Amino acid sequence: MPAAFPNRPGAQSREDRRPAANPWKYDLRELGRRAGAMQELDRTAPAPAGWGLELIRVPEKAEVHLRLRLESVMEGVLVTGDLDVPVVGSCARCLEPIEDTLSLDVQELYAYAGSTTEATSEEDEVRRLEGDFLDLEPLARDTIVLSLPLSPVCSEDCAGLCVDCGQRIDDLPADHTHEVTDPRWAALADRFASSPGTPGESTTPEEN
Repeated sequence: MPAAFPNRPGAQSREDRRPAANPWKYDLRELGRRAGAMQELDRTAPAPAGWGLELIRVPEKAEVHLRLRLESVMEGVLVTGDLDVPVVGSCARCLEPIEDTLSLDVQELYAYAGSTTEATSEEDEVRRLEGDFLDLEPLARDTIVLSLPLSPVCSEDCAGLCVDCGQRIDDLPADHTHEVTDPRWAALADRFASSPGTPGESTTPEEN
């Protein structure tokens, strides 16, 4: 008789044993605490809402691709690897839509509760493990959001918008110009433009 029945109803895989099938969480019982134990993860997880800045963000539920190595060390679990994430936004210069995919490196130590690292570190200096599951979502969020540019551009040489007509300069002909009137003469120009005839001519009909 076979030792296992992988296709039988009710059989659970490692993926199924994650809490509520949450792809952001990893069951530490699979790794164990023996120093040097290692597992590799290659999975995708949906991005929650709110990952972004004013002009660029990760679309909600977009797939974040994680390629990570989890290694058990004396003080906790060392997470290294990289992730790919799609981003959308608007160019800070010309307001054109932006779509891109960021590839980011990840390296973080999650300290065991009661470890020397946990005891000697400030709360915001190191991530801490709680319970049997490692939550990768905060690590991915911080890595991604801190990598987003405050002023994204569609291209490094984007010329922005014309200050006079508001059109994208890169889409305009090279000789695109606007007639500019010296503001000191603007009132006089408007006066002549609104008066019929030419200077020196009388605007009142002469009597015979």
